[in-house]
Amino acid sequence: MQGVSLTPAQRLDLYYWMRLTRSLEERLVNLYRQTKVVGGLFRSLGQEADAVGSAYALRQGDILSPLIRNLGSMLVKGATPVEILKQYMARGDSPTRGRELNIHFGDTQRGFIGQISPLGDMVPVMAGVTLSFKMRREDRVGLIYIGDGATSTGAFHEGINFAAVQRCPLVVVIENNGYAYSTPTSKQTAAAQLVDKAIGYGIPGERADGNDVIAAYEATKRAVDRARNGEGTSIVELMTYRRKGHAEHDNQSYVPDGEIDRWAKENDPIDRYLVQLKERGVTAAAIADIDARVQREIDEATDIAELSGVPEPLDALTGVYADPPSARPLWFREGKSAAVEENERPDGWGTYDISGDV
Repeated sequence: MQGVSLTPAQRLDLYYWMRLTRSLEERLVNLYRQTKVVGGLFRSLGQEADAVGSAYALRQGDILSPLIRNLGSMLVKGATPVEILKQYMARGDSPTRGRELNIHFGDTQRGFIGQISPLGDMVPVMAGVTLSFKMRREDRVGLIYIGDGATSTGAFHEGINFAAVQRCPLVVVIENNGYAYSTPTSKQTAAAQLVDKAIGYGIPGERADGNDVIAAYEATKRAVDRARNGEGTSIVELMTYRRKGHAEHDNQSYVPDGEIDRWAKENDPIDRYLVQLKERGVTAAAIADIDARVQREIDEATDIAELSGVPEPLDALTGVYADPPSARPLWFREGKSAAVEENERPDGWGTYDISGDV
C-alpha cells in the first residue's frame, strides 16, 4: 500500500468517512422503506472509496462539484448527516427548505456546489469557477466528478477543452462504474480507457483503482498538486462499481448474473481498506470505536431530522430572487378574500389595483 504521506490519524479519518457514508445511506434505506424519504434514494454502495479518497486530497478553500453518488465527498467537505437526512425527508429546515431533495444542495463556504441533473453541464460550470481562481491569483483548486456516461456529452467536451486551453486549476474525476444508468460503457464509447481522452485535450491523465481509497487519494492528490502549481487541468479515471441501481427503485435487471455478488465479495472498498489497516497495526478496538461513533452520530441526526417540521408555503419564495416581505401577501390571508379585505395591501404600501387583469 502506498500513501506514505498520510499520518495514522489521517488513515483512520479515511475509514471514518467511508463508514459514515455507507451507514448513513443504510439509514436512509430504512427511512425510505418507512415512506419517510420523499422522492428517490440514490446510493453509492461500492463507490465510497473513490468519493472519499479524492475529496480528501483537497484543502480548505478548494471547491468540488459532486454527483448524486458522491455523498462521501460532501461529508469530507463538511456536510453533516442531519442535513442529508433532512434533505431526503424534505424538511422545512433542510438546506433547501424542502424545495430540493437528496444531496442537491451546495455551500460555497464549506466548498461544494450542488449538482444539476444534466451532469455533463457541470464541467463547463466548474471550468468557469476555476478560471475565476486563476484570474484572481487564488491558491485554490476545483474538482468535478463525472460519470462514464457523461463523458460522451457535448458539454463535457466543451467544458474540458475550455479548461485545458485556459489552464484552469481543475481536476476532472471520471467515475467509471461500468454503467450509464443501464448502458454498459462498451455501448456508449469506443475508447479503450476513458483516461485516454486526456490525450485529445493535451492534458495529463491517470487511471487508478477507485475501490482502493489510498490509490484514489494519491492519484487525485497528484492532479491537485499539478493544478495548484499552475500546470492546468487533469483527468483522473477511477475504476469502481455501482452495486445498487441508478436509484433504490432500479432492480438492475440489465446487470449480468453474478456480477454484483462478485464485486461485493472480492472488491468491497471498506473490506479492502480494513485489511490494509490491520496490516499497519490498527487494532480491532480502534475500528470498533469509529463504528460506534458513526452509529451514535447517525442515531442523533435521525432523531433531530424526524422532529423537524414540513416546509411553510412561503418558504418557496425565500432566496429565489430576493427575500419576500415579512407580512403575508394578500392572497395568503387565511379565511379572507381580496373582496373582503377590499384592496388593502398587507405590507402597508397602499392598495392593490384589482380592477383589471392580473
